[in-house]
Amino acid sequence: MENQLLTDLAEDLPDGVRLQRAAQTIRNAFSCDAVGLLALDGGDTLRLVAAAGLAHEALGRRFLVAQHPRFATILSRRDPTWFDLDSVLPDPYDGLLDDRKGSPLPVHDCMGMTLYEEERPWGIMTLDALTTGAFDETARARLRRLGLILQAAVRLTGLERENRRLRQLGSSQHGIERIGEDTEILGHSEAIQSLLRELDLVADSDLPILLLGETGVGKELFARRLHRRSRRSQKPMIHVNCAALPESLAESELFGHVKGAFSGATSDRPGRFEAAQGGTLFLDEVGELPLGLQAKLLRALQNGEIQRLGTDDVIKTDVRIIAATNRDLKANTLAGNFRADLYHRLSVYPVPIPPLRERERDTLILAGHFLEFNRARLGLRGVRLSYGAERALLHYPWPGNVRELEHVISRAALKMLSRGASRDQVMTIGPELLDLDAPEVPAAEDHYEGLHRTQAGASRPSEASSEGEDLYDTEPFYGPGMQTAPDLASPSGTRQEAQAIRALRESVESCQRTAIQHALAATNYNWAQAARALQLDPSNLHKLAHRLGLKARRARA
Repeated sequence: MENQLLTDLAEDLPDGVRLQRAAQTIRNAFSCDAVGLLALDGGDTLRLVAAAGLAHEALGRRFLVAQHPRFATILSRRDPTWFDLDSVLPDPYDGLLDDRKGSPLPVHDCMGMTLYEEERPWGIMTLDALTTGAFDETARARLRRLGLILQAAVRLTGLERENRRLRQLGSSQHGIERIGEDTEILGHSEAIQSLLRELDLVADSDLPILLLGETGVGKELFARRLHRRSRRSQKPMIHVNCAALPESLAESELFGHVKGAFSGATSDRPGRFEAAQGGTLFLDEVGELPLGLQAKLLRALQNGEIQRLGTDDVIKTDVRIIAATNRDLKANTLAGNFRADLYHRLSVYPVPIPPLRERERDTLILAGHFLEFNRARLGLRGVRLSYGAERALLHYPWPGNVRELEHVISRAALKMLSRGASRDQVMTIGPELLDLDAPEVPAAEDHYEGLHRTQAGASRPSEASSEGEDLYDTEPFYGPGMQTAPDLASPSGTRQEAQAIRALRESVESCQRTAIQHALAATNYNWAQAARALQLDPSNLHKLAHRLGLKARRARA
C-alpha cells in the first residue's frame, strides 16, 4: 500500500487530484469508512482539502480548532492519536459520513495524525471506521509510516507552488503561499478554477481590470484576490462603493478636499485615491457613477493626477484600478448613460465571473461552508442537508447567486430551531425549509442527479444510496483514473458473473446514451447547456459521449 501511495503522490497532477487520490488509497488500505486531509489556515482553522467517504458538502466546511476538541487533541501531538470508544468528545463528522448522512455517528473507531511541513503543522489526517476495533496498534504504526510519506508530498507540493510563483512573478518576488491560505473563494468546478488561473496570470500586471458579473457572485472577493497576488499587495486596497456615493459628496470622497472648500469642510481631508497610493483602488458598482463624476475620474486615470476639491494644486497618484459592475456597460455607453472613453479605460482586461448556476457542484461546497458558519453561530451540534435539499439546491437557478445561497442556508437553520429542533442533535435540513421556487425537475433528469457521491467518486457498492444515483459521472469528481471498471476477464469470477456484469454495463450505457441524446435535443445540441442539465462538466460529457459512440453535432441555426 505504501508503494501505491507513493505512486499516487509522485504523478504529475494538480494538487487537489494528487491529495484526493492519496485519501482514497488510504481509505482502501485501512478498509475504513472515511478519510480526511485537512489543511491548517491561519493557525486556528482546519479546511478539508481532500476526503473519501464524506458527503460532498464537507469540502466547504471550515472547522475552528477551538470548537472541535478531537481536532485540537490531534494537533497537540506528533504521534497518531486514537480515541477511546467511550470518548465523550463530539465528533466533527457527525452527519457527514456518506452512508450515514444527517445522522449522528454511533460508537466507532477514530484516529488521526498531525502532518508537518518544515517543522510547522500543515494540517491533519483523520480516519474513521464504523466497525469498532478497526484501528489496532498495527494500524497506528502503519499510519505513522504513511504520515511521513504524506508529509513529503506536502513539502513537494509547496516547492512546486514556489517554483510556479517565481516563474509567474519574475523579479517581483513575494512570500510563498502555503496550501490552505487564500481560501475565501471556494469551488472545484472547471469554471471557477479556470477563472482563478486567469486572475493569477494578470494579477501582477498593472492593467486596469473590469470584473463583470451578476449581483451576488462575489466580485469583491475576486478583486481582493487580484490585489493579494499583485506586486502591490503590501500596500492598501481601498474599496469604493460607487452606488453609495451621494452625488454632492462623490468628488470629495474620491479626490479629497481642503479646508473651506465647502460648508462643513473644517479641515483638509485626503480622498480615496490618496489613501490607495501605491496600492489598489477598487471601484465597486462603477456603472452607478453620475456622468459628471465620470469625466473627472477619466482625467485622473489618463493623467495619473488629481486635485483636491477647493485647490488647483496637482497631486500625482500611483494606483492600480480594479472596477466591478453588474451592468452591461457596453450597452450603457451606446445608450449614453456611461462615457465610452471611460469604459475603454476601465475595461483594458474584462473578466466575466460565472454565475452560481454554471459552477456545477460548487453549490454544495458553498452550502457546506455556510452550514458550518451557522452551526458555530447558533451553537448547534451539527447541521446538514438532506438528499432532497441537495437536489433542490442544484436545480435552483440562483438569480441572487452566492449571496442568495448564504441567506437561504441561514434562514433554513433558523427555521429548524424555531420549529423546536434541539441544538444538541444533528439537524437535517429538508427541501421544504429552503423556500426555493425552483421548477419541478422532469422525471427523466432524476436518473442523473448523482447528488450523494463522495468527493472520491468511488463509494463501495454496499454504501451506495438508492436515491439519486449518478449514471453519467463515470469519472470521479477530482479527475480520471481514480475508479476502474470491473475486470470481466478476471479468473476469480464465474462466466455467469461476467455475463451479469456485462449486461449491467450495457444497460447503464444504454441509459446514459438515451439521456444524453434527450438533453442534447432539448438544448438544440448546445453541449454546454446539455452538460449543465446533466450536472456534468462539459469536458466529461464530451468524453463520455465519445466513449458511447455519440458523434458531436453543432447547434442548429
